Amino acid sequence: MSNSNIRLDPRLSAVASLVKRGNRLIDIGTDHAYVPCFLVSSGVCPSAIAADLRKGPLQNARQTIAACALEHSIETCLSDGLDAIAPQKNCTVVLAGMGGLLITELLQRTPWVFESSVQLVAQPMSHAEDVRRFFFENGFAPERERCAADGKHVYCAMAAHFTGEKASVSPAMPYGGLLFQSEDGTAQRYLHLQFERLKKRRDALAAAGTDANEVARLNAVLADFEAMRA
Repeated sequence: MSNSNIRLDPRLSAVASLVKRGNRLIDIGTDHAYVPCFLVSSGVCPSAIAADLRKGPLQNARQTIAACALEHSIETCLSDGLDAIAPQKNCTVVLAGMGGLLITELLQRTPWVFESSVQLVAQPMSHAEDVRRFFFENGFAPERERCAADGKHVYCAMAAHFTGEKASVSPAMPYGGLLFQSEDGTAQRYLHLQFERLKKRRDALAAAGTDANEVARLNAVLADFEAMRA
């Protein structure tokens, strides 16, 4: 495998497109290290750390890195989230392919990411609202969001950096973020799926009659969602 043969699927392409040029890359849950190899070989990032919690995926990463002859530019690290990684500056931390709540937990226990020179790129597989809410409540400014469709699934990747300015946002913002400003068809599809998911949950809870407070909250989210998309 040569450097030029690294091809990313739509989901990982969306992630890679948000990484700031010139930053050192730290890829958490790297699996086969496709994103680090792609970004280093294409000159977007000068170097990278490919980290994973398990030895098997990390071995897969080492094989990809060796096949691309990038051993001198990409190091591997066995790490639970960012726990084993020394504080960095002028870097981009990628957390892709995991749940939104897990992403926020990994960030919360890593104080050094609360620094303006650190860019975060998250691609939650579920509950993206947890990540956006974390950004708003902890002083991270959203930079860009990008959606990608892969079969019947639509994924969203988002970039942010720390400013220290916490934001109070309307009820629907954690569910759509910057995508409310996008005219991209895939983004609009993502928003539609989010709206339908929320509506289905609201209807189920209303029918069960067990959680009036959550039904009221979801009604407020759905009303704001429609207003944002109008």
